[in-house]
Amino acid sequence: MLLLATLFAGNACAADDDAAPRIGVVTMQPGEVFFERFGHDALVVADPDGSRATSYNFGFFDPSETDFVGNFVRGRMMYYLVALPLEEDLAQYRDAGRGVSIQWLDLPPPQARALAADLAERARPENARYRYDYFTANCSTMVRDALDRAMGGSLRAQLAGRSRGNSYRSEAVRLASPSPWMWLGFDLGLGPWADRPLSRWQEAFVPMRLADGLREVRNAAGQPLVRDEQELLPQRLPPEPAEQLRPWWPWLLLGLAGAGLVFAARGRRRVLGGFALPFWLFCGGAGLLLAWLWGFSEHRAAWANRNLLLLCPLALALLPGAWRLLRARQPGRWFARLLWAVAAIATLSLPLHWLSLQAQFNMQWIVLLLPVHLALALVLGRRGLAAGTG
Repeated sequence: MLLLATLFAGNACAADDDAAPRIGVVTMQPGEVFFERFGHDALVVADPDGSRATSYNFGFFDPSETDFVGNFVRGRMMYYLVALPLEEDLAQYRDAGRGVSIQWLDLPPPQARALAADLAERARPENARYRYDYFTANCSTMVRDALDRAMGGSLRAQLAGRSRGNSYRSEAVRLASPSPWMWLGFDLGLGPWADRPLSRWQEAFVPMRLADGLREVRNAAGQPLVRDEQELLPQRLPPEPAEQLRPWWPWLLLGLAGAGLVFAARGRRRVLGGFALPFWLFCGGAGLLLAWLWGFSEHRAAWANRNLLLLCPLALALLPGAWRLLRARQPGRWFARLLWAVAAIATLSLPLHWLSLQAQFNMQWIVLLLPVHLALALVLGRRGLAAGTG
């Protein structure tokens, strides 16, 4: 009850004469677990007298469901809406040290009642489940869409026409940046669909961006939609990562360094094999995963990924040759042809990047991997490889 008293302290005048519920948007800052990196949010429906505040949270899932992991991998995740007391919902964030704030909205009484009724109906067990998508149907977009329905489409109308130039990729990489494996996975695994500039409406898939957008929206009377903001829990974890430019030239330096190592080791079969084997294993294995995501999953953000040219599954066919090099032996007769084919396919990534009508932001991967592919082809793709044993 202490939290409820804090919420309503100094806001008694905010209750409408006709006792419409108060509506708030709660924003939770990012956490440290990988599925907490994007932050979280929920809608709050509070009784005008401050006796009860219900949190409508769209972020629940059940890992014990049949084939949960398989559905997650295939992009068929099911989440559901849960209604619970606000204090109970916030307990886990308090324990984790995640900051929480609430934005009280100035909605006309009919819209506030309509939203409260819609949420109560949606939270019924038979209606609570929804098909989850990381970018277009997550906890934040469900909050956004529920608000927009109550406002008669006004929220979307005010946010859809503006953009800050962010993309699904830039936001995903930014928020995942504290976990190297996570942001590298996003950057490598997202296709051109993720590089379209987002409107303010679309970038609200990030809870903190939705909170920013709500501060700029007007209600039906032309007044600011956000009437008041309160901090419910302090942030004790590192803050949300800031926006920053990602230059591609450090990646080029790494790619040229890798190519230089290949040329420096020419004639030393074992050294070349020791370098090439993990490189081709990574390229081929990652390529199989990207191909599977495109052809057999519903993760549309990963479809048509041009990194497949750089991470070609055909590289797996070069592994026997790399093994023979490790044993200081000559690779098979088809090795050179396969090697040049892999290098040629990788080279296609550069003109496609320049000429494509739908850009994919993967120049960093091109300048990192293409020099190595070409160096290996030039050094190893000749018949009668130098007889040195290294």
